[in-house]
Amino acid sequence: MKPMAHLGVGIGWRPEIADAVERLPGLDWVEVVAENICPGHLPEALLRLRERGTRVVPHGVSLGIGGADRPDPQKLAALAERAVALGAPLVTEHIAFVRTSSPALEAGHLLPVPRTRDALDVLCENVRIAQDALPVPLALENIAALFSWPDEELTEGQFLTELVERTGVRLLVDVANLHTNRVNRGEDPAAVLDAIPLEALAYVHVAGGVERGGVWHDTHAHPVPPVVLDLLAALRSRVDPPGVLLERDDDFPPEAELAAELVAIRAVVTAGGATKSGGTGARDAGQRDAGQRNAGPEGSDPVNAGPQAAARPAAVAPDARPEPHRATKAARTRVALGQAALLSALVAGTPVPEGFDRPRIRVQARALAAKRADVVARLAPELPVILGGRDPYREAFLGYAKGRPMTAGYRRDALDFAEHLLVRDLPADPAARRRLTAWWRDRSGATPPRRIVRWARALAGRAA
Repeated sequence: MKPMAHLGVGIGWRPEIADAVERLPGLDWVEVVAENICPGHLPEALLRLRERGTRVVPHGVSLGIGGADRPDPQKLAALAERAVALGAPLVTEHIAFVRTSSPALEAGHLLPVPRTRDALDVLCENVRIAQDALPVPLALENIAALFSWPDEELTEGQFLTELVERTGVRLLVDVANLHTNRVNRGEDPAAVLDAIPLEALAYVHVAGGVERGGVWHDTHAHPVPPVVLDLLAALRSRVDPPGVLLERDDDFPPEAELAAELVAIRAVVTAGGATKSGGTGARDAGQRDAGQRNAGPEGSDPVNAGPQAAARPAAVAPDARPEPHRATKAARTRVALGQAALLSALVAGTPVPEGFDRPRIRVQARALAAKRADVVARLAPELPVILGGRDPYREAFLGYAKGRPMTAGYRRDALDFAEHLLVRDLPADPAARRRLTAWWRDRSGATPPRRIVRWARALAGRAA
């Protein structure tokens, strides 16, 4: 596998901090959310960064490459278009599923795939499809999760290692997500770092979060905690990362605080060096399992545990891979059934499938609903104003969301929410209702339903 080009230390570019990003000293590169930019109309601030030689990497969040269905060709084409428009050296996405096709449901969030042979076969085939459609290399990120799947057959290290060996895909290692999964799922970050092929590393994410009630929430809206910087140092002791990036998506701090976080990250990256190049985990499953079994007890310090003795051979290059095992139709069906049952429990209130931690699924369901309300409010800031403020809006939206799972993205969700209110002759204030009707009409391109149609829809909804 060819080494990745050196990226350096960077930050996630967001419109809210665009001016601050331009002024940050020593910034080497930025990452943009792919779905938030239009290739033909790149923001002026982003164009200025490119003109001065700052590299830009598109980071996708909606492909759902870990889903049971094959990747959407239109989404792949859009990701490829953004890579070309930005002159990007690679594109990145997540090892996650975000939707199901039967029933048609959207999570609006990255959900973990089961670490099973079926799910791995499906993921590997989906990765190959994506690689064939993209003009630059693809890297995939480990995600943060609130819960685990029952009856998993592979550890995180085994799953990621086999994914790399079978596809040649790069890895985007998020050390904040490693910490999240240590708190939420009891997984040892050192065991993961020891097991995975770090020679496949594309770059590293660093971000903040917060712990509430024994659950770590990967918010990207809090300062990077020392424990995450410790994990970055643990990774740095094993490999010299091609790039490290600070993610911040909300509650943006003053420019000086962003600059200070980048200074702290750079200090970790430049302090000392890797004890050896590439990953250090053992290839054979028995040795990897032994590494997991030998992890320290709860309360010990797994972050600073030394690398295991066995050296890992280089990952298989894409052009030297053996004939791939193709995901069977039966495997896709089994993965689809499991993901549909879980997602339906999370967003449609159906029973939680057997084997899942029910309290954790309830926490995840509430988090998904809250995120859905927040994203719709950001996309349609007029709605909270029309409804009298954040609290009345949130109460109305969460009531709507209980009976209406998202099926076509957040923008459609905002329109459906407005129509839901109008069908019920809400808001109660006539002036607010007229404003909501005008808002809905301007964006839907159609006349709001007449009163008789609203009654018919309301009656049909009650009957259902």
